[in-house]
Amino acid sequence: MPIVSIAREGDIAVVTIDNPPVNALSQALRQALLEAAETLDADPDVRAAVLLCAGRTFIAGADVTEFGKPPQPPHLPDVIARIEAAAKPWVAAIHGSALGGGLEVALGCRFRVAVADASVGLPEVTLGIVPGAGGTVRTPRLAGAVAAVELATTGKPVRAPKARDIGLVDAVVGGDLRAAAIAFAREALGKPLPGPASRRAVEVPDPAFWTGQEAAIAKRARGEIAPLKALACVRHAVEAPFDDAMAFERETFLALRGSAQAAALRHVFFAERAAPRPAHLAGVAPLPVRRAGVIGGGTMGAGIAAALRDAGLPVTLIERDEEAVARGLANVGAIFEGAVKRGRLTDAQAADRMAGISGTADHAALADVDLVIEAVFEEIGVKRAVFAQLATACRPDAVLATNTSYLDPRAIAVGLPNPGRFIGLHFFSPANIMKLLEIVPVPETAPETLATGFALARSLGKVPVQAGICEGFIGNRILKRYRAGAEALVRRGVAIAAIDAAMRDFGFAMGPFEAQDLGGLDIAFLQREGARAAGRDTPETLGDILVRAGRKGQKTGGGWYDYAPGERKPLPSVTVAELIAPAVAGGETLPRAAIADYLVAEMAAEGAAILAEGIARRPEDIDLVEIHGYGFPRWRGGPMHLRGAVGTQR
Repeated sequence: MPIVSIAREGDIAVVTIDNPPVNALSQALRQALLEAAETLDADPDVRAAVLLCAGRTFIAGADVTEFGKPPQPPHLPDVIARIEAAAKPWVAAIHGSALGGGLEVALGCRFRVAVADASVGLPEVTLGIVPGAGGTVRTPRLAGAVAAVELATTGKPVRAPKARDIGLVDAVVGGDLRAAAIAFAREALGKPLPGPASRRAVEVPDPAFWTGQEAAIAKRARGEIAPLKALACVRHAVEAPFDDAMAFERETFLALRGSAQAAALRHVFFAERAAPRPAHLAGVAPLPVRRAGVIGGGTMGAGIAAALRDAGLPVTLIERDEEAVARGLANVGAIFEGAVKRGRLTDAQAADRMAGISGTADHAALADVDLVIEAVFEEIGVKRAVFAQLATACRPDAVLATNTSYLDPRAIAVGLPNPGRFIGLHFFSPANIMKLLEIVPVPETAPETLATGFALARSLGKVPVQAGICEGFIGNRILKRYRAGAEALVRRGVAIAAIDAAMRDFGFAMGPFEAQDLGGLDIAFLQREGARAAGRDTPETLGDILVRAGRKGQKTGGGWYDYAPGERKPLPSVTVAELIAPAVAGGETLPRAAIADYLVAEMAAEGAAILAEGIARRPEDIDLVEIHGYGFPRWRGGPMHLRGAVGTQR
């Protein structure tokens, strides 16, 4: 089967791309498209061409196997220019996704039609680059500068109806796409043809628009280069002639392609691509999950229940009594109400989500569920009691999971019948939002159960990472080292605010001390106290001093910082300085970059230890944990990537 084939429907040629799985723009496909344009221009019986794709999607973008390699001719801008200059107009018929180079090809066609559920976008910034084949140049000529800036600087796709409304798509069609596109082409031939995108005028925004966009994007990007470069490309496209703008875009694309940020983002892309289907589970079929149960309706349990409902699973929520059941259901309801306020859900969708969740204090309601996730208080006795009840209430083959973040899952599952069905599924709060899912098997966990954890992650849209058993698994263990490193700097006299500022400069949303104040210092304190009570050697931390003084964070009006009543702005604290003064030696100052280097090195060192112990299977997994669970800047690639550990252990 040729990668590009041509069929005739009277005087309309149908050019079909068939390059599975996603019709990526490989060198062979680019060459075949160029030849198709030449062939059709030479055919006197053809008046127009419809560009269609076989399989589940239109051209979904570049060929990932060519990432990081020198591009081979024919280059995509040349292919698109040839299609745009064709003597017979081309109509792009879009289904699935037209992303990156795929949308650029469609923009080179004279017309674009799409099915209603298709999406189009320019995601290049998510890989640390900008569009390189006219995406930032043709888009404003069709959709205007405002829409072009949004598409090119965020990388977020839009659905076909919105694409039509802004001018990127000429028509949204129903029924058979091939037939609809052919009919559209015939109708278009009966009217004056619009000029190609390259020759269309574009309205030039006021200079204040660009200034405002630059400030907003810089704030959002927090050190990421590509979004601001994409903005510059769109501005150049609006203010300069087409050929100059194309040259500027291509030059920017080529400069970014070899950058450290692009390399980091490619690393994350491939890590995320591999994560949902790990090689060691190839051929292992997951168990079916049609109904789920959640034990505990607090913040974590409600978030897990909401995530399961978002994936379409009916959920039974179990609490200790009817009053707690009502609170738990209210917690889930509040999550969906918040989603409605933010425009993520309609009222009808929120109502449907809630209709699929039932609450009860009777564990017998779990008799027919396929999966139960426990999310109760982090105390071993409480969790063991829960699983003792599940052992009798659930089917013998139901998967039973604990959401513990610190406790040893082996201790939780002691005495559980059929322990092969037991597994740790560590969600991150808020569980319906955070992308990371640490999957923690015990020695008895069956391969099918493990595969079920990964399948569940895929259905929930999570990034799954398998972790071995140790205190804190992967993420919280590195977090502990990170926080200890930050406290070590404070003991040397480095200012708390300087450390937080350094990590914000590095790309984190907040520094380690700000984050502790937001989450509460007492959580980690209670874990350390539990370890001390168990006889483990757990050194006193500066955080312990603050908690014992009643400073637990924002919720008590003070932690590492002071907070004015009703305010969240951290204020330097004289009280904290006095409390920790006996533990602080000197008044050392360090450049912000040196602070960040030190703390990232601490994270990477703990990651190396985790790898050496077999707690993580790959350094890439550690990077995914830090990015999706702890806010490590994606464009940095993760601590292991930064420290060169990726590729040294496989």
